[in-house]
Amino acid sequence: MNFKKRYLLLVLFFTQLTFAQEGIAVYSDYLSDNYYLLHPSMAGAANCAKIRLTARQQWFGQDDAPGMQTLSFNGRIGEQSGGGIIAYNDKNGYHSQKGVKLSYAHHIMFSRDEIDLNQLSFGMSVGVVQSSLDETEFREFDPLIGGIVQKYSYFNVDVGMSYNYLDFYAHFTVKNAVETRRKIYTEYEDDNIRKFIFNTGYVFGDEENLLWEPSAMFQYAESTKEAAVDVNLKVYKTLEFGSLWGGLSYRRSLDGADYLDGQTVQSQKLQYITPILGITYNNFMVSYTYTHLVGDIKFDNGGFHQITLGWNVFCKKERYHCKCPAIN
Repeated sequence: MNFKKRYLLLVLFFTQLTFAQEGIAVYSDYLSDNYYLLHPSMAGAANCAKIRLTARQQWFGQDDAPGMQTLSFNGRIGEQSGGGIIAYNDKNGYHSQKGVKLSYAHHIMFSRDEIDLNQLSFGMSVGVVQSSLDETEFREFDPLIGGIVQKYSYFNVDVGMSYNYLDFYAHFTVKNAVETRRKIYTEYEDDNIRKFIFNTGYVFGDEENLLWEPSAMFQYAESTKEAAVDVNLKVYKTLEFGSLWGGLSYRRSLDGADYLDGQTVQSQKLQYITPILGITYNNFMVSYTYTHLVGDIKFDNGGFHQITLGWNVFCKKERYHCKCPAIN
């Protein structure tokens, strides 16, 4: 097996987990105060409505490199409900997706007052996705290739729950719990693109000095049995106008890909290291993340860049009495 074939097999393994036709892929942007992108139960869970704009670009200098943009809004509706909307555009070579998700969440507060946080939330998102495959530049003859831009639309449903108790949080979501995906490539595509995501974390420290937030995420794809774990640590410094924060995320796949290196069979697992830096100024937020792929075989030495812009609106007058950046 030559190098290009080994390279292709490994790339297919790496990209299968994150670039399948699942809607919004699971990156590290949830660490930019953006848990609503993953969990519909977080719609309206915070004391402010949140607007978030993200732009992600991978492998600068590579033609047709993957890129994704998302725009989301979520906020409270009445005393116990929340709603939100997400629009996104994801392009990867000849394949692209555009979609919209609408979310509803119901929040049950167990606290005796409105400033002590003890909240259980249930949420659901219904999305419409349009997948496109541009075959206009395919030159080799194949009866399955029409030489056109194929477009198919389908809907999917995500469901989940969240629990926020003072400085502790946990989220669980089933992505694509119900979907009507049409087969854009072949009739043998797997209909099951269901994925399970679990996040948990805890915040501790002194708000006048430093706050520390260790967290973790586990994701599992039901059909392919692929699994990956994120281990994260964020640090917050409170300033007069807001806060300065940074962190580090490490993602590792629990599955490996074997490849032939000369006469030796080697194994490599998906591993990402992602530093993140952000600043909050009053109700505005901006953050930058850089994701570096670790391993012997990769596209190039460059990484994945992402910028997130945020604006908190319609905030309650009094914040929750907790060290909970994603809620306050």
